[in-house]
Amino acid sequence: MNDKLKIYIGYDTREDIAYQVCRHSILRHASRPVEIYPLKQASLRELGLYTRGADNATTEFSLTRFLTPYLAAHDGWSIFVDCDFLFTRDVYEALDIVDPSKAVHVVQHDYSPANAIKMDNKQQTVYPRKNWSSFILFNGTHPDVKALTPSVVNAAEPAFLHRFTWVSDDSMIGSLPLEWNFLEGEYRKPDAVPMAIHYTNGGPWFDNWQHVDFADLWTAERDLVTQTMTEAA
Repeated sequence: MNDKLKIYIGYDTREDIAYQVCRHSILRHASRPVEIYPLKQASLRELGLYTRGADNATTEFSLTRFLTPYLAAHDGWSIFVDCDFLFTRDVYEALDIVDPSKAVHVVQHDYSPANAIKMDNKQQTVYPRKNWSSFILFNGTHPDVKALTPSVVNAAEPAFLHRFTWVSDDSMIGSLPLEWNFLEGEYRKPDAVPMAIHYTNGGPWFDNWQHVDFADLWTAERDLVTQTMTEAA
């Protein structure tokens, strides 16, 4: 495995602070070096790696996430995560429980969204395997992952990508514990803080989402980010 784990965070120009907080929380808890990259659609277009037309996706990284293993360009594990996550533990702990025979590992949610409207007044969509793709561990050695090239990502139907139809056998989709992609507002608040909190319906960076579960943890992390930026200025 490479010395540094490569992590790609979905970047949306409307949610820079969410990206900054997610990144900071990963770095702060990581026990070993990590390389973190923002998945910026505009940059990927400039490089000719993302050529799809405009769509009505909720975020700018709805489909660019599937370029992660191609961008990582190695046979180790690489990670994609939505920007609206907060990590409270070492991301390397996820690698301690992966099965090297699997193509990917995800939290295999099976739920119906609690709200019809999500962040920034966006309509909630419902589809099979919803939110499986918001935190993905890609096995760079697996042939199904190697076959996930830019040509596939740019031509495939969104459902083909998000439902992991590109994985040749469902048994190759490994399962992670729920705490690695805990959907705030969709599950009852647990007594123990999850490894990774996903503010999927909206987080404290939106005006009307200040009282969600674990908002205090996100706000505290944001304050650390602000402090770091101020000290660096």
